[in-house]
Amino acid sequence: MLVYQRSIGGWPKAVKEVKVDYTKPLSATLRAATLTDASRTDATIDNNATTREITYLLKAYKASNKVAYKEAAERGIRYLLKMQYANGGFPQFYPDFSNYRHQITYNDNAMIRALLVLRAVAKQQGDFAVVDPALVPQAKEAVERGVSCILKTQYVQQGQLTAWCAQYDEKTLQPAKARAFELASLSGDESAAIVEFLMGIENPSPEVKKAITSAMAWFEKVKLPNQAMKEIKDPSQPTGRDRVIVAEPGATLWARFYDLETNRPIYVGRDSKVHYALSEIENERRAGYLYAGTWPEKLLQREYPKWQQKWAANSTKQEGSKL
Repeated sequence: MLVYQRSIGGWPKAVKEVKVDYTKPLSATLRAATLTDASRTDATIDNNATTREITYLLKAYKASNKVAYKEAAERGIRYLLKMQYANGGFPQFYPDFSNYRHQITYNDNAMIRALLVLRAVAKQQGDFAVVDPALVPQAKEAVERGVSCILKTQYVQQGQLTAWCAQYDEKTLQPAKARAFELASLSGDESAAIVEFLMGIENPSPEVKKAITSAMAWFEKVKLPNQAMKEIKDPSQPTGRDRVIVAEPGATLWARFYDLETNRPIYVGRDSKVHYALSEIENERRAGYLYAGTWPEKLLQREYPKWQQKWAANSTKQEGSKL
């Protein structure tokens, strides 16, 4: 991890299309080449990069007391602080802003993972208690701005707050397209992680509470009852397998993407064309990308009722924290 850390403080998720794998030993040649790559601009928070290294290194420091681990983690935290936009959003990559990498990215929970790390720094939780105290107020302010961005980007349909899109234009805060199959749309996946993060705020403001209750109402509204996703072997398909949505009494699904205005589930392949059935897009995408899942189920069944009960019982408690 120390070898792969970039000069700017973050970590790459892959090098020359090869995923970074810390379980594989570094040869002397690869170590030298990787150290030479330190100035590359490929640091990112995509696919858990940077946040996982920070978390792991602080755990390793606690076990070993090796200062180099803590210092590397702190450089990673400073990277997160540096990459955050003034409006509180996080790009997917920094400083590489090519293609869609500059957009505010909730996709694959990138921004939420960054905020969870910064919240742990701000609250000096667990392994994060050893972090340089100078980073604590900076992290607190970054989390507050992050929450503000979350509230501003919650999508409004006909005056009603709903959920969130996977990525937004960092200047206008409007929903944005990323990859060819990721059109501007409401997310049944990332929105669940956003709500879970908001539920973790100790003393939520009325605005945060409204954001949560509105999103949960939207999840209830757009659920696909009595349907389940199945992965099957299918030798007739190019990938040899397939994913299909089938009828299953009592099961519930949510689509990964919903139309911004109609809430209709949409399925989009590499041609960027909207379809309304999973079976209508190419097998490569059906098998390689999860277009429907049960992401909000745990929230609806367990976490949200507990949260509601807590705040009904604590209705007189002081509100307004963004941590």
